[in-house]
Amino acid sequence: MSTQQICDSLWVGFNCATMVDGRYNSIIDAAIAVHHGKIIWIGERQHCPDFDTEKRTDLGGGWVTPGLIDCHTHAVFGGNRSDEFELRLNGATYEEIAAAGGGIASSVKATRLATEAELFDSSAQRLRTLAGDGVTTVEIKSGYGLNLDDELKMLRVARQLGNQLPLTVKVTCLAAHTTPPEFMSDQQGYIDLICKEILPVVAAEKLADAVDAFCEGIAFSTEQVEQVFAAAQQLGLPVKLHAEQLSSLGGSTLAARYQALSADHLEYVTEDDVKAMAQAGTVAVVLPGAFYFLRETKRPPIELLRRHQVPIAVATDLNPGTSPALSLRLMMNMSCTLYGLTPEEALAGVTCHAAAALGMADSHGSLAVGKTADFVCFDVDRPADLSYWLADKGPKMVIREGEEVTL
Repeated sequence: MSTQQICDSLWVGFNCATMVDGRYNSIIDAAIAVHHGKIIWIGERQHCPDFDTEKRTDLGGGWVTPGLIDCHTHAVFGGNRSDEFELRLNGATYEEIAAAGGGIASSVKATRLATEAELFDSSAQRLRTLAGDGVTTVEIKSGYGLNLDDELKMLRVARQLGNQLPLTVKVTCLAAHTTPPEFMSDQQGYIDLICKEILPVVAAEKLADAVDAFCEGIAFSTEQVEQVFAAAQQLGLPVKLHAEQLSSLGGSTLAARYQALSADHLEYVTEDDVKAMAQAGTVAVVLPGAFYFLRETKRPPIELLRRHQVPIAVATDLNPGTSPALSLRLMMNMSCTLYGLTPEEALAGVTCHAAAALGMADSHGSLAVGKTADFVCFDVDRPADLSYWLADKGPKMVIREGEEVTL
């Protein structure tokens, strides 16, 4: 006689896009069994074993996808820059705004002045909005502190958000975001501070899961970024990179050389860069919110990425200056309408490929036995609807680690 299998919860009454291997891989009239926060069975309901469980939930139709993953955000910051947005639209130039103390300097000033409690409260509101869109995992970067104390403050807040909200939070140290005002005449001095003081403390206190930098003419050179990467590598921290957003500097090739989890933006990436990324397994993260908000015209070379089979992730780039975006599903639509991704590619971009961009592909981003039971039920007729509708209603239900999340 066979022993009846036990599970903590059984979920039925839905169709499912598993996103295994980046494809819908649809299951019609599906069932998912969860035990200890992991998927232990998934398939057609008619083939589901007779599980012994006290919790059986019928979702009443719709489509289930993996929990959405926003793999590039700057969600922790003080203040906002809507005033600058209005000034620009009334004719003020970037230089005029910067000379008046605006731009990233204003975000740095507001973040430095804010307490941890204030940063937590404002950031939590933003994350709850993302969660209401179906996001179950989010990456948060520092980068508006730009000194030891304030970078640590931002990273602590990001960790607290992960501990107190129903979201999985991956934290990235982006001290190499830009040069702080006090180091404008000594940029190398700031790079030395990052490598010799900030990163060692961050690693010792386990405040970050990865290290990022901004490689651009307005930020840091490839030589300076390589110093940061070498320091991170020595401390056992994986790296990511803002690369090729405004110009072609070979940052994504450098990132690939350091086995970076991802290279992000990529409007000016070259075929040599893409080949290096493909060989290293570095994910391409495209950020259509910043492209749209800045009214850029140079699109990332999507066909080049496809040709070399570089996984393409999609993220909000949530930040106060260039992408005040609070909907990952809107970014899915933008990645289709602005960049030419298919709806299937867009969904892969916020699930399995986004998980890979955070080093989480083994546990998150697709629905399969052994994976974490993060999934979302949407009241839609087909998966493409998730990229089709603008400002559609939120999900019917969000399940994280096998438990329903109250939004």
